[in-house]
Amino acid sequence: MDQLIRAIAQSGKLWRENSPDYEEALQLTWLYLCRNIENYDPARATVTTWLDAYLKARLKDLRLKRWQEQHHQSQPHPNSENPTDPIDNLPDTHPDIPPILEDTRQWAESDPDGGLSSTHIRGRPDITCQVLILRRLPPETEWIKLEAEFNCKVSTLATFYQRHCISFLRKFGESQGYL
Repeated sequence: MDQLIRAIAQSGKLWRENSPDYEEALQLTWLYLCRNIENYDPARATVTTWLDAYLKARLKDLRLKRWQEQHHQSQPHPNSENPTDPIDNLPDTHPDIPPILEDTRQWAESDPDGGLSSTHIRGRPDITCQVLILRRLPPETEWIKLEAEFNCKVSTLATFYQRHCISFLRKFGESQGYL
Protein backbone atom coordinates (compact mmCIF):
# COMPACT_ATOMS: atom_id res chain seq x y z
CA MET A 1 0.00 0.00 0.00
CA ASP A 2 2.88 2.32 0.87
CA GLN A 3 4.42 1.76 -2.58
CA LEU A 4 1.09 2.46 -4.28
CA ILE A 5 0.63 5.72 -2.38
CA ARG A 6 4.17 6.83 -3.16
CA ALA A 7 3.76 5.97 -6.85
CA ILE A 8 0.50 7.94 -7.09
CA ALA A 9 1.96 10.91 -5.20
CA GLN A 10 5.12 10.96 -7.33
CA SER A 11 3.22 10.61 -10.60
CA GLY A 12 2.04 14.22 -10.34
CA LYS A 13 -1.33 13.16 -11.78
CA LEU A 14 -3.35 13.53 -8.59
CA TRP A 15 -5.29 16.78 -8.22
CA ARG A 16 -3.24 19.55 -6.57
CA GLU A 17 -4.28 22.93 -5.36
CA ASN A 18 -3.07 25.55 -2.94
CA SER A 19 -5.88 25.72 -0.41
CA PRO A 20 -6.08 25.50 3.36
CA ASP A 21 -8.11 22.30 3.12
CA TYR A 22 -5.92 20.43 0.65
CA GLU A 23 -3.66 18.56 3.07
CA GLU A 24 -6.57 17.35 5.18
CA ALA A 25 -8.49 16.27 2.08
CA LEU A 26 -5.40 14.47 0.78
CA GLN A 27 -5.00 12.59 4.07
CA LEU A 28 -8.66 11.60 3.97
CA THR A 29 -8.09 10.38 0.41
CA TRP A 30 -5.14 8.19 1.41
CA LEU A 31 -7.19 6.78 4.26
CA TYR A 32 -10.06 6.10 1.87
CA LEU A 33 -7.68 4.31 -0.50
CA CYS A 34 -6.37 2.08 2.30
CA ARG A 35 -9.85 1.22 3.53
CA ASN A 36 -11.51 0.78 0.13
CA ILE A 37 -8.88 -0.58 -2.25
CA GLU A 38 -10.91 -3.78 -2.59
CA ASN A 39 -13.78 -1.70 -4.02
CA TYR A 40 -11.62 -0.23 -6.77
CA ASP A 41 -12.81 -1.29 -10.24
CA PRO A 42 -10.11 -0.82 -12.90
CA ALA A 43 -12.75 -1.24 -15.61
CA ARG A 44 -14.40 2.01 -14.52
CA ALA A 45 -11.44 4.34 -14.04
CA THR A 46 -7.74 4.57 -13.31
CA VAL A 47 -6.73 4.66 -9.66
CA THR A 48 -5.80 8.31 -10.04
CA THR A 49 -9.17 9.23 -11.56
CA TRP A 50 -10.93 7.29 -8.80
CA LEU A 51 -8.93 9.10 -6.12
CA ASP A 52 -9.24 12.49 -7.85
CA ALA A 53 -13.02 12.29 -7.62
CA TYR A 54 -12.82 11.40 -3.95
CA LEU A 55 -10.23 14.10 -3.22
CA LYS A 56 -12.29 16.81 -4.94
CA ALA A 57 -15.40 15.73 -3.06
CA ARG A 58 -13.53 15.92 0.26
CA LEU A 59 -12.23 19.39 -0.65
CA LYS A 60 -15.76 20.50 -1.33
CA ASP A 61 -16.99 18.98 1.95
CA LEU A 62 -14.21 20.66 3.93
CA ARG A 63 -14.86 24.04 2.29
CA LEU A 64 -18.54 23.77 3.13
CA LYS A 65 -17.71 22.74 6.71
CA ARG A 66 -15.35 25.72 7.11
CA TRP A 67 -17.92 28.07 5.61
CA GLN A 68 -20.59 26.75 7.98
CA GLU A 69 -18.24 27.16 10.95
CA GLN A 70 -17.39 30.73 9.94
CA HIS A 71 -21.03 31.52 9.28
CA HIS A 72 -22.01 30.08 12.65
CA GLN A 73 -19.29 32.07 14.42
CA SER A 74 -20.46 35.29 12.80
CA GLN A 75 -23.93 34.87 14.30
CA PRO A 76 -24.51 36.68 17.59
CA HIS A 77 -24.60 34.51 20.66
CA PRO A 78 -28.20 33.92 21.80
CA ASN A 79 -27.35 35.19 25.29
CA SER A 80 -25.71 38.38 24.06
CA GLU A 81 -26.93 41.68 25.44
CA ASN A 82 -27.78 42.94 21.97
CA PRO A 83 -30.75 40.81 20.85
CA THR A 84 -30.82 42.20 17.31
CA ASP A 85 -28.65 40.87 14.56
CA PRO A 86 -26.61 43.75 13.05
CA ILE A 87 -27.20 42.22 9.62
CA ASP A 88 -30.91 42.96 10.04
CA ASN A 89 -30.08 46.67 10.23
CA LEU A 90 -28.25 46.78 6.90
CA PRO A 91 -30.23 48.37 4.08
CA ASP A 92 -31.37 46.10 1.25
CA THR A 93 -29.25 47.45 -1.59
CA HIS A 94 -30.16 44.72 -4.08
CA PRO A 95 -33.89 44.05 -3.83
CA ASP A 96 -33.97 42.69 -7.40
CA ILE A 97 -31.52 39.83 -6.84
CA PRO A 98 -33.32 36.70 -8.02
CA PRO A 99 -33.58 33.77 -5.63
CA ILE A 100 -31.22 31.60 -7.69
CA LEU A 101 -31.19 28.66 -5.30
CA GLU A 102 -34.97 28.45 -5.04
CA ASP A 103 -35.35 28.94 -8.81
CA THR A 104 -32.84 26.15 -9.43
CA ARG A 105 -34.58 23.85 -6.95
CA GLN A 106 -37.99 24.48 -8.55
CA TRP A 107 -36.55 23.88 -12.04
CA ALA A 108 -34.92 20.60 -10.95
CA GLU A 109 -38.06 19.40 -9.17
CA SER A 110 -40.38 20.24 -12.06
CA ASP A 111 -37.95 19.03 -14.76
CA PRO A 112 -39.92 20.82 -17.50
CA ASP A 113 -38.44 18.95 -20.47
CA GLY A 114 -37.89 15.61 -18.69
CA GLY A 115 -34.16 15.63 -19.39
CA LEU A 116 -33.09 15.51 -15.75
CA SER A 117 -35.23 12.49 -14.85
CA SER A 118 -34.36 10.58 -18.01
CA THR A 119 -30.57 11.01 -17.78
CA HIS A 120 -29.17 8.43 -15.39
CA ILE A 121 -26.08 6.41 -14.57
CA ARG A 122 -25.83 3.44 -16.90
CA GLY A 123 -27.64 0.50 -15.37
CA ARG A 124 -28.95 2.66 -12.51
CA PRO A 125 -32.21 4.36 -13.54
CA ASP A 126 -32.71 5.34 -9.88
CA ILE A 127 -29.67 7.67 -9.96
CA THR A 128 -30.74 10.48 -12.28
CA CYS A 129 -29.51 14.00 -12.85
CA GLN A 130 -32.66 15.20 -11.13
CA VAL A 131 -31.95 13.17 -7.99
CA LEU A 132 -28.28 14.17 -7.78
CA ILE A 133 -28.85 17.87 -8.51
CA LEU A 134 -31.52 18.09 -5.82
CA ARG A 135 -29.33 16.22 -3.30
CA ARG A 136 -26.26 18.37 -4.05
CA LEU A 137 -28.03 21.74 -3.82
CA PRO A 138 -27.37 23.46 -0.49
CA PRO A 139 -27.48 22.06 2.06
CA GLU A 140 -25.47 19.49 0.14
CA THR A 141 -25.63 15.81 0.92
CA GLU A 142 -22.04 14.60 1.18
CA TRP A 143 -20.80 12.31 -1.57
CA ILE A 144 -19.89 9.66 0.97
CA LYS A 145 -23.49 9.60 2.23
CA LEU A 146 -24.80 9.32 -1.32
CA GLU A 147 -22.36 6.46 -1.90
CA ALA A 148 -23.83 4.57 1.05
CA GLU A 149 -27.43 5.42 0.18
CA PHE A 150 -27.24 4.36 -3.46
CA ASN A 151 -24.57 1.69 -3.02
CA CYS A 152 -22.66 3.39 -5.81
CA LYS A 153 -19.06 4.58 -5.64
CA VAL A 154 -18.29 8.23 -5.00
CA SER A 155 -16.14 8.31 -8.12
CA THR A 156 -19.04 7.09 -10.27
CA LEU A 157 -21.47 9.57 -8.74
CA ALA A 158 -19.07 12.51 -8.96
CA THR A 159 -18.00 11.72 -12.52
CA PHE A 160 -21.62 11.41 -13.65
CA TYR A 161 -22.41 14.70 -11.90
CA GLN A 162 -19.49 16.48 -13.59
CA ARG A 163 -20.26 15.06 -17.04
CA HIS A 164 -24.04 15.39 -17.09
CA CYS A 165 -25.55 17.34 -14.21
CA ILE A 166 -23.22 20.33 -14.51
CA SER A 167 -24.14 20.78 -18.18
CA PHE A 168 -27.86 20.79 -17.31
CA LEU A 169 -27.21 23.31 -14.52
CA ARG A 170 -25.12 25.49 -16.83
CA LYS A 171 -27.83 25.53 -19.52
CA PHE A 172 -30.45 26.42 -16.92
CA GLY A 173 -28.26 29.17 -15.47
CA GLU A 174 -27.66 30.63 -18.93
CA SER A 175 -31.37 30.48 -19.82
CA GLN A 176 -32.20 32.41 -16.63
CA GLY A 177 -29.44 34.98 -17.15
CA TYR A 178 -27.48 33.83 -14.09
CA LEU A 179 -24.40 32.99 -16.14
